[in-house]
Amino acid sequence: MKPPETNVSGQFAVEFKGRNVASANRADMTLPGMSMVDMQKYQSFREQVYKKVYQPPQNAKIDASGKIVKEQPGYELDRHAFMQHFYTYFYGNGPFAVEAPRKVIYPRVDSELLANIRVKAIGHYATYYNSANKNRSNNIAIASKALDSHVVFPGETFSFNRTVGRRTLDKGYRKAPVIVKGELSEGIGGGICQVSSTLYNAIDRAGLKIVQRYSHSKSVPYVLPGRDATVSWDGPDFAFYNQYNQPILIRAFAGSGTMYVSIYSSDVIDYKPREIPSMSDKLPEEVSVETDAGL
Repeated sequence: MKPPETNVSGQFAVEFKGRNVASANRADMTLPGMSMVDMQKYQSFREQVYKKVYQPPQNAKIDASGKIVKEQPGYELDRHAFMQHFYTYFYGNGPFAVEAPRKVIYPRVDSELLANIRVKAIGHYATYYNSANKNRSNNIAIASKALDSHVVFPGETFSFNRTVGRRTLDKGYRKAPVIVKGELSEGIGGGICQVSSTLYNAIDRAGLKIVQRYSHSKSVPYVLPGRDATVSWDGPDFAFYNQYNQPILIRAFAGSGTMYVSIYSSDVIDYKPREIPSMSDKLPEEVSVETDAGL
């Protein structure tokens, strides 16, 4: 049997046995010299239990074969019910255990919604990269996977940085020490700007409202001049607003030297596409840079 986990916070410890029962010592929960609950300690205790109970929901998504993977509900602590249970079990002596009731968290995107908004293609764009550059290709693939199956609802603003998240070694990103025709890659996460730029062009073609976009200081070869969208976790972001009457679905794929983004929605969407230039399939020229060169 797995031993209980112990978390120390302030002046008391909390043992959590399983997902539905938490235990603590009464003496650690009271005001000094009194039998009354110290509310600050109670709140700390409750938040530790919350972290243990919390299980995020999983949105429905589309796998590599095109099959819809069903959504999964999540769970969080029912704080009101927990307080009622706490006071029921608190008064007495020594250690005590309290039930940790859960509330269901429903995913925002379910299978039915995905099935309805994968019907009509409203925008797409493709760019190309050197697949022999393994580190850069790896980074492009990870960021593309983070974008794939993402849904933006009407009246919602999409943020590239918020959706893709921080580019770290823990997430599988690698250092990509190359200069691509004047574009110095980020280091860890190099190549991400090709993903954001491909997305930008697909979104622009779909007629969605661009609310934040920055170009590189120099032209980059994987898109035409002025058609790029540079991003950095602590710097520029790419963002757009869904002004349409229906949710939009982002499909993103990277493999075999092609970065591809398609935008879908339902067949009743009222949209106005834009004309934008396509990109040449000529591979960008890369110049290797040593990792110890002070980048």
